[in-house]
Amino acid sequence: MRNIEPYVRSRIATGCLSGLALVAPFCAAAQSDGWSLEPDARIELGVASAQSATRDDQIVVDGDGLTARAKIGVDFEDKDTRFRVEADRIEVFRLGKGRRDYNRDRLTALFQQELDDDWDVEFRARYYDDLITAESSDTDEIQGSVRVSFEPTSAHRVRLRGTWREREYDNGSDPQTKGEGPRVDAQYRRRLGRYHYITIDGRAESISSDDDRRGYSRQSIKASYTRPITPDLRVRPAIELLNTRFDGRITDDGERRKDTLVAPEVEVLWWPGKFRVEAEAKYILTDSNDIARDREGYRFTLTVGYVF
Repeated sequence: MRNIEPYVRSRIATGCLSGLALVAPFCAAAQSDGWSLEPDARIELGVASAQSATRDDQIVVDGDGLTARAKIGVDFEDKDTRFRVEADRIEVFRLGKGRRDYNRDRLTALFQQELDDDWDVEFRARYYDDLITAESSDTDEIQGSVRVSFEPTSAHRVRLRGTWREREYDNGSDPQTKGEGPRVDAQYRRRLGRYHYITIDGRAESISSDDDRRGYSRQSIKASYTRPITPDLRVRPAIELLNTRFDGRITDDGERRKDTLVAPEVEVLWWPGKFRVEAEAKYILTDSNDIARDREGYRFTLTVGYVF
């Protein structure tokens, strides 16, 4: 919300330069209060390729896919306050015989308030339809969260978010079951220059469920480095570590299933004008006490988007 663009942008965003009499009363109020109404949209097409194999080279996942995504939103804001609503949909078309396509919808509403030059707070509500989660491939979710940001200088920013999630699982022909639980996210970002960052992200989360297959707890940490090459081109190497324990999934040895995942990756972002071209290469290594989940593999993605 800082560094609000000039007053002319506010007039354009609210339609005040269109000359339409129907919006004149709203425009006058928006001008006097310093509020702006700013719609935005993004469309995106992508391709993904992934392969995963067990340690004895037995292929588990081998396939490609195409993705299409559309997002539309609107901001209503002034110097210190921001309201936003947003709708987002992803379609995934899996290539190869016997692979099922899927989609995911997301609705978001948020409120941000700048408290002073250093602090701001955000309240966010979200709804997901057909979300793929750690414990299920078909999850509906309602979540609410609060985020606090502290940025004493442009070089240092700390964020902390707490989220509560309510989930419902589609179990095919079996009755639907539910889960719920908290998630806590913490982030520190060190700004070295324009588009030049070091970022550390940590997360702890858990889901409790009467369905033994669904309960789990997870902790993760990720470190990334964003380096600008040109004003439009950036590269971002990163590495992530996740530890997951499933409460009701028992291995052949009678232990609860535990997975440790390490994923080094590199991402390239090229944003010429309103185009967004992003490529990512990731190698995923999973160590598990369930031999069927002890595997490794790669994933490549390329997306081309346009923002309005």
